[in-house]
Amino acid sequence: MSRPDFNLLLTLDVLLDEGNVARAAERLRLSPSAMSRALARLRETTGDPLLVRAGRGLVPTPRALELREKVSELVQDVEAALRPAEKPDLATLERSFTLRTSEGFVENFGPSLLARVAEAAPSIRLGFVPKLDRDSSALRDGTVDLETGVLGSSMGPEIRVQALFRDRFIGVVRAAHPLCHTEITPSSFAAGRHIGLSRRGMPHGPVDETLAVLGLQRNVVTTVGGFSTAVALARASDLIASVPERHTGNLRDGMYSFVLPFPAPEITVSLFWHPRLHGDPVHRWLRGVILDVCEPPR
Repeated sequence: MSRPDFNLLLTLDVLLDEGNVARAAERLRLSPSAMSRALARLRETTGDPLLVRAGRGLVPTPRALELREKVSELVQDVEAALRPAEKPDLATLERSFTLRTSEGFVENFGPSLLARVAEAAPSIRLGFVPKLDRDSSALRDGTVDLETGVLGSSMGPEIRVQALFRDRFIGVVRAAHPLCHTEITPSSFAAGRHIGLSRRGMPHGPVDETLAVLGLQRNVVTTVGGFSTAVALARASDLIASVPERHTGNLRDGMYSFVLPFPAPEITVSLFWHPRLHGDPVHRWLRGVILDVCEPPR
């Protein structure tokens, strides 16, 4: 079997990105006839028409759609491998990054992260935006450079993932709450007045699922959309909030936190980024800083 012409990868990447033979030819500085010949070779090599006529334009075949992200990543990896390695001068580098973070991340890890970045790279700017869903389109289109959260099925298969830390759910109530001075059992915990978390339209969470195994159900008297709201409400009432421990550390200052009286549900908080930034030296450095900042205390 003859070895395929790897130069066709670049042609295929541009062609799938443009979806137009003439524009792809212009971008590659080829004549229309040369581009048409290249497309014919690609069709022969892949055994698929790749782009088919639809009205006055061309539309990608299912095989082309399947190849688009993979080919783009391969081309970027090759370009990164052939590019001279240059160590960035962090002290003078001016650059901005946008991080989409799950609730509580900025409050707990933001100060240390900003301090570390300012010390090594004072002209790098970090912007934080809230994570309202698990859709990975913002990473794909470059609106967001990095993202934190729990890996879900809706995350694109091409997205790179790095586990940051494990977190567990705990209970939290106001100081001097009656639970501060009594033994907490699964039954007494469930019977208390609880704040429910309704995130992404799901009325029940991991705490409810764990209690259900024990044949118990929480007495949820109100629901909120986020951890910080739950903690604030518990601080000003006799309600009980169940929240991730590390994600709400600073938010719970001055309150009474306790280990749940049953096996605590755990989650893995991860860092996500798009493959096109995987080899970028400054992006790689920032990922390392975030990983260090989030490292669990020993």
